[in-house]
Amino acid sequence: MQSLPFLVSLGLAVGIVPAAVQGLRSQGFVRQNYRGREVAFPAGIGIVAASLVALIPLALIDELGDSNVFRPGTGPALAYVLAVAFLGLLDDLVGSDQARGWRGHARATLRGGFSTGALKAAGSLGVALFVLSGRGVSAGEYLLSVALLVLATNFFNLLDLRPGRSIKALILLGAGLTIGSNDVHPLWTVGLFAGPVLLLLPLDLRERAMLGDTGSNVLGAIAGLWLVLTLSTLGQAIALGLIAIATVYGEFRSLSELIERAPILRQLDSLGRA
Repeated sequence: MQSLPFLVSLGLAVGIVPAAVQGLRSQGFVRQNYRGREVAFPAGIGIVAASLVALIPLALIDELGDSNVFRPGTGPALAYVLAVAFLGLLDDLVGSDQARGWRGHARATLRGGFSTGALKAAGSLGVALFVLSGRGVSAGEYLLSVALLVLATNFFNLLDLRPGRSIKALILLGAGLTIGSNDVHPLWTVGLFAGPVLLLLPLDLRERAMLGDTGSNVLGAIAGLWLVLTLSTLGQAIALGLIAIATVYGEFRSLSELIERAPILRQLDSLGRA
């Protein structure tokens, strides 16, 4: 029964996600991708839309059917994903391309300007502090989980520079965590959003849609929550260190160039792309 959020949102996404992408294009919400092709943007709203609509039958079944549809922790996960999706949408709609990366947003803020990137970072931190509170862990474990969640959310933003890359990374991460821990419960906790993500993958790969910060924030939030829900304290510390290294690298060098230089990564990155 606890797999129901994933299955229901996946089923509804079949109709909602392509319609959302088509609606964006028909209303002129497009942006040029790395090849100069105009694609629907920000398609990440399709993930949020399908997930929210899925709550209608799921909440009714959970309450009126006397069934435990939602895993413990689904509420905080929902709050975090929706919050960072909103912050990403704000960045997509009114953000400036002139400030890039943490250094660029920091400089813009110090000059007295309005940086949606800085707002997104601060807002993500605030929501992460809220949703991960009250779990009965030590102060150190609490701050570690918060740091991992926020940094993972930001990292998927850095990663989403080619069609399908960030969604494939999330799928590989989720598969590794599930197989390695032999525990599907974290998947069901984030399953409400994971279903629509799968439906957006072919549209992203075929360059019909671009996730935008809205979508990459959602993917990063799912990844961060999955890591926090699955890993031990030591595992979280290792994951935080690896993501921190990759983030710093991405601030000074090109992640795309790094992927192109590694044959296995290059093949995975290009798999399924138009």
